[in-house]
Amino acid sequence: MNCPYSLLNDGSIKMTQSLSIPLDATIIYPEKDGKPMSDNTKQFRWIVVIKENLELLFADNPNIFVAGDLLWYPRQGDNKIRQAPDIMIVIGRPKGDRGSYRQWEEDNMAPQVVFEILSPGNRLLEMAKKFKFYEHHGIEEYYLYDPDKIDLQGWLRQENELTVIEDIQNWVSPRLGIKFELNAETLAIFRPDGDKFLTFVELGKLREQETKRADEERQRADEERQRANEFESQLQQEKEQRRILEEKLKELGIDLNNL
Repeated sequence: MNCPYSLLNDGSIKMTQSLSIPLDATIIYPEKDGKPMSDNTKQFRWIVVIKENLELLFADNPNIFVAGDLLWYPRQGDNKIRQAPDIMIVIGRPKGDRGSYRQWEEDNMAPQVVFEILSPGNRLLEMAKKFKFYEHHGIEEYYLYDPDKIDLQGWLRQENELTVIEDIQNWVSPRLGIKFELNAETLAIFRPDGDKFLTFVELGKLREQETKRADEERQRADEERQRANEFESQLQQEKEQRRILEEKLKELGIDLNNL
């Protein structure tokens, strides 16, 4: 490679050719947008529940990436076009930590599914902008849940538009296979195998119950094994007593078989 600089007679340095610096090399893609992940405990709880249960659901698939509150940059060279969905799922990209999701570094693959959890701090204009962003940048399924009103809305991509899901009750996500059920108290989400999405507290209690049940079953098995051993020991004792009795009777000239 030719040196882009030359040394002049007076000792100064002159650039003889221009350096080609990629435009993107000068652009910084921040990993934070200064916005809070959530405005209250209820919104945070729902974000965590959905995100972590999806992580569990796809734990054995190395090529499904699930993230919460991660900045997504869809276009190289523009750090102003970005969004941080409460939860996003990318089917076809490897798991792993990322500071942000730069789409051009991910085989240009956009997330297929996003969730937003409403809080009192969300404004109508803000949510309208998010909808337009998701629609424009290729989201296939968009779910918006308001935990205060227990209201779930969903949109499904048809051609180039996100169209509303008219009947969301018992709706099954085409991409994720999870089912949504609304009742008077809350939203329930179910895995394809029918198990419900649980909070960490519920998962902890369920694990304790399963551990307790396993301990009880193990204790019952030990007790049954002990009873079987005692019964076998008793049979052996009875056989030995019979043998001794038969020997004594034989000494007296008595054969039990003739009795």
